[in-house]
Amino acid sequence: MKKHEKLMLIAAKSNIPVLLQGESGVGKEIAARFIHRHSPRNEGPFIALNCGAIARNLAESLLEGAKKGSYTGASIEQQGIVRAANGGTLFLDEIGEMPFDLQSKLLRILQEHSVLPLGATQSVPVDFRLVCATNRNLQNEISGGNFRKDLFFRLNAFPIVIPPLRKRDDFNDIVKDVWSDITAKTFAEQFPLRNEEIRALSKYKWPGNIRQLKNVLQRYALLKQHEISLDEILSEEFSKKGANDLNGSSSYNGYRASAPNWSFIQKALNDNKGNKSRAAKALKISRGCLCYQIKKHELQNWDPCANLGESLGLA
Repeated sequence: MKKHEKLMLIAAKSNIPVLLQGESGVGKEIAARFIHRHSPRNEGPFIALNCGAIARNLAESLLEGAKKGSYTGASIEQQGIVRAANGGTLFLDEIGEMPFDLQSKLLRILQEHSVLPLGATQSVPVDFRLVCATNRNLQNEISGGNFRKDLFFRLNAFPIVIPPLRKRDDFNDIVKDVWSDITAKTFAEQFPLRNEEIRALSKYKWPGNIRQLKNVLQRYALLKQHEISLDEILSEEFSKKGANDLNGSSSYNGYRASAPNWSFIQKALNDNKGNKSRAAKALKISRGCLCYQIKKHELQNWDPCANLGESLGLA
């Protein structure tokens, strides 16, 4: 087990706040769920919030909740995400993007272990474990006046740095895990990645980390059945052409991905006990296209000599 995973297991056994740091896409939410799953709170809720997506006009009620009628449109009592995490884990992703005025409210919640819903006159006790994540340097944010120093020291009790994919020496295992997770949801689970394909993946730096790797492998899982190679997909993914270059052409745009490879068709038919409608749905093609491909395969493999023998009663 890698160093950062050992640290996560150690942290999971306590109630100490954890600050996960790392580049975008390295799997910080996966790490947070790992901590929750291995903690004494694993039967409680895991509530995640992206702090960069908080609407300023709803920030206070989103965090602490609101009483019915406390503001226009509050037709029911709102629990808030902190109380929703009671007995479990609250995961605040991109904590460096939390609005500055909301940071003071979070600090009070952590100090008092309670929330004061909007419109309420009494605080409500709450018991939750806090895990935060950021891809920013929070000390730089403090220097720039964007993050509270006192909140930083509250959150930075147990910092864990998640290394980028290019620095992970377990790259091959990660690829296999991601591919297994993707193909387990499709008919292609019996098509493992070949060693040469894993070696091809390892040649790239993956600036988008695990998120980018997963996107590429999901694309490959769909296009593999159309006889498009991983090399073609990687070439397209890491092309130097800009993403907004409308004149740029895909390295596999010329191929008409109209029907899957016959081996995939056979697998889908077998998995669905010959039901063409369900097989076509699994293959993401129309039933008519599937029937055409079956007929086409039968014609391609038709042996006129064998059929002549059958008609003459010789076979």
